[in-house]
Amino acid sequence: MKALTLKQPGGLNNIQVVDAPDAPSPGHGEIKVRIAAGSLNYHDLLVAEGALGTEDDRILLSDGAGVVEEVGAGVTEFSVGDSVVSAFFPQWLNGPADASVSDFALTPGDGVDGMAAEVVTRPANAFTLAPKGWSHKESASITTAGVTAWRALVSDGQLQAGDTIVTLGTGGVSIAALQIAKMFGARVISTSSSEEKLARLEALGADETINYRATPDWGAKVLELTEGQGAKHIIEVGGPGTIEQSVQAVAPGGHISLIGVLTGFEGNLPTAALMFKQVRLQGLLVGSRQHQVDYVRALEMNEYRPVIDRTFGFEELADAFAYQKSGAHFGKVAVTW
Repeated sequence: MKALTLKQPGGLNNIQVVDAPDAPSPGHGEIKVRIAAGSLNYHDLLVAEGALGTEDDRILLSDGAGVVEEVGAGVTEFSVGDSVVSAFFPQWLNGPADASVSDFALTPGDGVDGMAAEVVTRPANAFTLAPKGWSHKESASITTAGVTAWRALVSDGQLQAGDTIVTLGTGGVSIAALQIAKMFGARVISTSSSEEKLARLEALGADETINYRATPDWGAKVLELTEGQGAKHIIEVGGPGTIEQSVQAVAPGGHISLIGVLTGFEGNLPTAALMFKQVRLQGLLVGSRQHQVDYVRALEMNEYRPVIDRTFGFEELADAFAYQKSGAHFGKVAVTW
């Protein structure tokens, strides 16, 4: 079968299409899945570029969706022909995070081989059912970005109707968060540096938008828009370059979900403001398999679909990563085969 692997020390020019051994028939508790699509995340880009080290010839991509071809003994959740989507932390079934998810040792496309292959055989808990009626590339978009937004707002953030949330930028997590917030009847304030993208965010349901290039003190603008109250939830994907504004924008007793580090890995944290506002600042990495099951159930009860910016072919993965890195995308970048 064909697979997309990464030669060390990494770099987009070291992604290669290889003939890999065929996926074996499933053993007890396993399923065999023909993968049809994947999607790209910032984590995948870090692996591909060599910023996150992995083994030589690692099969790439955390997110994959496809169809069950064979079911091993003891598997009752899936049947041949089911549409399924991978789980980012297959070992984290439910409950709070523990030491097993403090790194990427068992994450597809990083610590273990990923989904960029024609067929994979994995334990059944490495997948969940995909949303009914969705295309494979739509389903592949939810594993990392969508589940992260769901956990941040719903599972951990306890989102309520009427809450105000702030999303930063137009990546997959931020757009999924916007859509989830609207499912729950929340108010959304979205930021971007592009007027064109801000218009698209409004079309998706954002109630107010802020151009952070024209208004670098966007935290103060959030306070203005909320009559000094601030936002109950901040989806913080920037990291050290944006955290100060997020702390300014958040309401007393609010919740900042630290999800991304697009502006770097270290920086200053306004600890006094966090303390006086009694804010909960929570770092999080994706979510459990149960979070994904819950998210899929919610998606099936709503009409929202993921925003797929652009779709690349199987052998165009390096080009897809280059496009992702450019920051030109709005929503998710997909790969199909």
